[in-house]
Amino acid sequence: MTSSFFIPSRWRIWSLWLLPVLLLVLAGVRPLSIPDEGRYAEVGRWMLMSGDWLTPRIDGIPFFHKPPLLYWLEAASMAVFGATPWAARLVVALHACLMLGLMAACVRHFAGADVARRAGWVLGTSMTFLVAGQYVNTDMMVATWMGVAIWCFARAFMHDGGVHANWARAGFVACALGVLSKGLIGLLLPGLVLTVWVAYTWQWRKILALPWLSGLLLFAVVALPWFVLAAREHPDMLAYMFGKHQFGRYTATTFNNARPWWFYGLAVTVLLFPWIFFVAADGVQRLRQRMRQQASGDNDAWVALCWIWVIAILGFFSIPNSKLIGYALPVMPALATLVALWWTRHMAARTWGAWAFGALSVLGITAATVANDYAGAYTSARSTRGVAQAVVCQVGPGDVLAVVDDYPYDVMFYAQRQRPIEVIQDWVREEREAGDDWRRELMDGVAFDKPAGAVLQPMSRLVELRTNEHAWVLAPRWHQSFNAQTYIGFVEAYNDGSWILYRGVNPQGKSPRAAKSPEAAEQKGLRGCEDQGQK
Repeated sequence: MTSSFFIPSRWRIWSLWLLPVLLLVLAGVRPLSIPDEGRYAEVGRWMLMSGDWLTPRIDGIPFFHKPPLLYWLEAASMAVFGATPWAARLVVALHACLMLGLMAACVRHFAGADVARRAGWVLGTSMTFLVAGQYVNTDMMVATWMGVAIWCFARAFMHDGGVHANWARAGFVACALGVLSKGLIGLLLPGLVLTVWVAYTWQWRKILALPWLSGLLLFAVVALPWFVLAAREHPDMLAYMFGKHQFGRYTATTFNNARPWWFYGLAVTVLLFPWIFFVAADGVQRLRQRMRQQASGDNDAWVALCWIWVIAILGFFSIPNSKLIGYALPVMPALATLVALWWTRHMAARTWGAWAFGALSVLGITAATVANDYAGAYTSARSTRGVAQAVVCQVGPGDVLAVVDDYPYDVMFYAQRQRPIEVIQDWVREEREAGDDWRRELMDGVAFDKPAGAVLQPMSRLVELRTNEHAWVLAPRWHQSFNAQTYIGFVEAYNDGSWILYRGVNPQGKSPRAAKSPEAAEQKGLRGCEDQGQK
């Protein structure tokens, strides 16, 4: 057996389509993870519901941590498929498919169809594709557009007849979409990788042949309008987004998720398991060949691009104190390509090589499926789906819904309420003491829209709500500020062991209103209102 793949040749060309199907199935079998998925899905739902496509909002409060591309696409997806977790995840999943598809197309261009299919299966059977590829946040999106930009500019530079203008223009557009996904890294990191690669391959003269005028015009048309309009509507927005949440997070030590310098070694091992070990083998072999001045037999310029891609981006993200596993996603196409090249050189010709590749693919799929199932079980224990059903069944559209001592990012998404939830805290104290958490997130947003800050209520608000039968208060089971002894008069309406829903009582002692009909809940995808009656 030479370079044959483990799937029969007559239909193996279509085999990679099995992986997006599996991805879309896995995207529908777990609740929203908290806080990220609940936060980002709700911003998209709010955008669709409010019709305000300029200002991302959470609970009606401006949310300028990230640019709006994810929210725009989420809102469009929800307009078609409804406000469901799957609709929100579809946006990320399609980006993961683009990452895989373009990688396979470009690898086929310089290494052939067999290597391209192997690279596709390496990436597609990893947790990068099957787990991170359906996790609702901006990491997969910016990783995809960064990869598209690098591939496109590389194809432009490596074109036989000189610089290919249209590939370069596509690269400029990809950088613009990367900026709209997560900010400046969508431009800076592809630029870093390509600059180092151009210097290493000594292609400086080709830089002058790039279509700079049309490319920069395309970049400006795609990337800049939203920033200009949003900054005009909300002064200081650019300083907040780029200053605090990009430059500040990169240089400061006060944000969450502090990790050691070697964190991304562990991250890529998890994200590309079990294939990552072949990258190490490839690296050791190429280092030995270079020390002995031996030719590798591969297209050296493309291989150099992959290694520079990995080292430059992981090195960049290893510098700051705050580190997240999603920041390793941009290097996954390069790593998958290196695995496929190593396997083709060393294993493909072996009689058992195809079966070994198939076994490793099954192992990768199994690991990702188990991880997805575990994440679903972990999230289910912390999800607000149960109390959201109680809200749908019992809380009227015009009723006051408040929360104290925590912020359940997913409850508004599941309940699909159109009226903001009031958030009750000692906000004077929180202004002094709150760290990098949901409290600071909401307080920061109020600076851009003072009237929206009306949802942030002081603790004295509870005294008003306890005698209002149209008022409801959510509290986590571990709540400290809210307790029956301090605020006598609330009635417990629902308790699932994690969240408690309290209702205010009419001081005249009238009977509580009956629960809403099951049809009201079924219209929002929730059932079982017959079990949500008053206690």
